[in-house]
Amino acid sequence: MSNLNKMMQQAQKMQKDIEKAQNDLASMEITFSNNGVTVVARCDNSIKSVSLDEELVNSQDKEMLEDLILVAMNGALNKIRDKTESKLSGITGGLDLSSLM
Repeated sequence: MSNLNKMMQQAQKMQKDIEKAQNDLASMEITFSNNGVTVVARCDNSIKSVSLDEELVNSQDKEMLEDLILVAMNGALNKIRDKTESKLSGITGGLDLSSLM
């Protein structure tokens, strides 16, 4: 029965570590820049800000500007996903718990 108790203690520790990691990630921000578009995103998958270089603002190509913004936003969200997976994989030993979050 001691093996079962040990496993339960390990599971409880893992749960506490995951909660701490999630709290740490909640306050973290990621910045991603691409071709004059900079996006700051939070690790809760929200966008904090978008900024554009002056030369882009003066551009007449609206479609190109929209594409640049989209690329920068997706880049920021991808960096968040990578950061989250990296932080949590150290705790879970590589177990995929993404479906639980």
